[in-house]
Amino acid sequence: MLSEFQETLLQSVKAYQSTQLVKNKYENVLQHLDSGIMLFDCDGVLTFINVQMAKLLEMPRQSLIGCNLLQLLRHPHLNQFKKRKILRIYRETIFHRKKYHWLITVTYGDQMDGDFLLSVKDVSDFKRIEQTAYQNDKLAMLGKISAAIAHEIRNPLTAIRGFIQLLRPHLMQLGKDEYARIILTEIDRANDIIHEFLNSSKPSAPQKSTVNVSSLLKEVVLLTESEALMKGCQMILHEPSEELLVSIDVKQIKQVLLNIIKNAMDAIAEVGGDHQGVIDIRAEKEGKSVCISIQDNGGGMDKGLLSRLFDPFFTTKEKGTGLGLSVSYRIIRNHRGNISVDSLKGAGTIFTISLPLVS
Repeated sequence: MLSEFQETLLQSVKAYQSTQLVKNKYENVLQHLDSGIMLFDCDGVLTFINVQMAKLLEMPRQSLIGCNLLQLLRHPHLNQFKKRKILRIYRETIFHRKKYHWLITVTYGDQMDGDFLLSVKDVSDFKRIEQTAYQNDKLAMLGKISAAIAHEIRNPLTAIRGFIQLLRPHLMQLGKDEYARIILTEIDRANDIIHEFLNSSKPSAPQKSTVNVSSLLKEVVLLTESEALMKGCQMILHEPSEELLVSIDVKQIKQVLLNIIKNAMDAIAEVGGDHQGVIDIRAEKEGKSVCISIQDNGGGMDKGLLSRLFDPFFTTKEKGTGLGLSVSYRIIRNHRGNISVDSLKGAGTIFTISLPLVS
């Protein structure tokens, strides 16, 4: 009798160990999926979170177990940007059914025994590749159009300019030299527009030199802070804690930074009133790249505007050409870098530029 009991107990222990091995195996699989996984029980308490989900939230995994959604949003390690992003995703996916760069799946019902399984996959990289390909196609078409326009317009402009210079002495005798000056100025302006148009489709190859990112940003702030003060904006530069060297065409990268800062000033000016504008500039090392961010507290943009921001000729400004950001996009790509933007209507905009570090 005792022998049978021992045998039954041994079988139960083996069965339990086998169950634990299977459980540990599947838990290990879930831990290392490339999708983020969160499991809430029927009371809304988080009982499981995998490594990828913790990475997406940028929070320590163990500190989240046992939290409900409200406690998670109030968690001291969750930064304001992530909190706004989670709330925006919740609002747009649940209430407005909008697509987002996080692919979210919620599983619940009888098969889950009252639990809720939240699966999140970050598809930003795929979206970025898709947008880059789309942008490159548009710029390639723009290049073909610009080459034809340059040939068809520059030649007659050159001829007109030459004849005006020949006629200028006669106009001076008639006291009409001002007419010649205005014509020449307008021809030169037309040539400048053509030049800008050509650069938007194919900026010149970068003439690279190694520079310190901190020195570059200081110079850019020095060039813009007086205009910023006149427009009621405060420039705040957070210098990197270590020396970060990049190989860049200084003139071209300055053009990009100045263009973004100018846009930030305009966005703040549009808010008007007694609004205290702030432009926050920082540079941080991320792996083998330096990440430069320019954040403003202007009016922000909605998703429709955001998706067209780098399109050639797209502008919301009355006197804008719509070429500044498309030129900036191509310059950064020519430097083997990336440029992205995130914005929230009424809360401001942040541009992020990533450039490879000198190894």
